[in-house]
This record gives sequence, structure tokens and C-alpha cells, in this order.
Amino acid sequence: MGEISAMRRILIIDDDDDIREITAETLHVTAGWQVDTANSGPDGIRRAASHCPDAILLDVSMPGMDGPATLREMQATPALADVPVIFLTAKAETLVAGLGAAAVLAKPFDPLTLASRISSVLCWS
Repeated sequence: MGEISAMRRILIIDDDDDIREITAETLHVTAGWQVDTANSGPDGIRRAASHCPDAILLDVSMPGMDGPATLREMQATPALADVPVIFLTAKAETLVAGLGAAAVLAKPFDPLTLASRISSVLCWS
């Protein structure tokens, strides 16, 4: 089950339609993971609570509830507190480091290596 191809459930929370679509397709095709998406922090929290993902990819900059606020809300929710969150951001990593995310991955990312990077960060491989 520790292999990259193991069936994992990933939730992508990003307000950019193209990023959500590309990332979801990439993770499904390259790793065979089941992927769910949300276009906002509140929608992502609802989906995470109902879909129990193995990990969450979370955009930092979103209108309304941004990534750090979304992460804080998830950390305060017992059912979600232990789900690893990886920030996806075009901003400097130092701006979000230390907020409790498992990792920070920079945008743009290489779609062909994204699943292996996630697996490595979360010790899935």
C-alpha cells in the first residue's frame, strides 16, 4: 500500500479552474489516485469532511477564505486535524512555512513528477 500507485484519495482546493483540472487529471493519470476538487476554502472543508481524503493540496491565495485560514479551520476540526495538507503556491515558500502544512510545493509544478513529490513528502513511497 506504500507504493505511489496505491489508491489514495486526494482533495485539491484551488480557486483556479485550470490548476484544479490539470492537477486532478495529472494525479489520476500518473498515480491512479481518486481526486476530488473544491474551488474555495469553505467548499474544501465541506468536501474534506464528507470524503475523508488521505491528503489535501491547498492553494495559498484564494478570495474570501485563503489557504492559511482554511488550514486553521481544518486543524480545529477533529475529523480533519490529522489529514496532511500540502500548500501549492506561487508565493515565496517562507510566507507559509511554519503554518502547520506537511509541505509547500511551488507553482508552476512539473505534472509528471507531482505524484512522486507528494508521495515522498508524505512518506507514501
